[in-house]
Amino acid sequence: MPDLDRLDALEVRLTVDRLQERIIARFPRRGIAALATRLGSLVDEVEGTAPGINRQLRRARVVSRVLAAAVLVATVVALVLALRDAVDDGVSSSVDWLPLIETTINDLVYAAVALFFLYSIPERLQRGRSLALLHRLRSLAHVVDMHQLTKDPERFRSDFVPTPSSVDPRLTPPQMERYLEYCSEMLSLVGKIAALVAEESRDAVVLDAVGGIETLTTSLSRKIWQKITLLGRT
Repeated sequence: MPDLDRLDALEVRLTVDRLQERIIARFPRRGIAALATRLGSLVDEVEGTAPGINRQLRRARVVSRVLAAAVLVATVVALVLALRDAVDDGVSSSVDWLPLIETTINDLVYAAVALFFLYSIPERLQRGRSLALLHRLRSLAHVVDMHQLTKDPERFRSDFVPTPSSVDPRLTPPQMERYLEYCSEMLSLVGKIAALVAEESRDAVVLDAVGGIETLTTSLSRKIWQKITLLGRT
């Protein structure tokens, strides 16, 4: 039984493939088909088909944990030795204990900073990979928007007067409507792929970036559907 609480990367990929087939069937010589191909490659990358990156993350996690354990052990040993020396030297007054207390606090602070840094290395590497993917998705959303910008339904109005700068998309009204619908579907899939990036992440920076892409694609898709509505009135 499929998991209804998770977005399935395989299903997203199949949807992208079906969209590409539909685009090629109607617009075999248009650049929009290449965008669907690019979407499919990004789904594969999000799904984890880049084993080199996964191995790098696993190695970084092992190394960071080993170094963190070494720092922790070294700190504990240093504190035990310092306390033993203080006891052996016969430190009795509270004033004599102040340097030891100050040194202990400093060591604990530095050790805590080092542990936090070491433990966060794998997460920061994963964040960098996720943000790089999200940046490409954001750029792809703008490329899709560029493809629909010149598809102006106003040119099909009876009172439309073209100018020398007017762009002829060489599409009939039904073709333009289908083209715009494909652009809207592609933007929706960009948002779904962004959601796949956040599927395994609890990083606030990554989640915020995903939310930004979903807002962007929704806004761009809304503009496209305004054009589709205008086409229905021509």
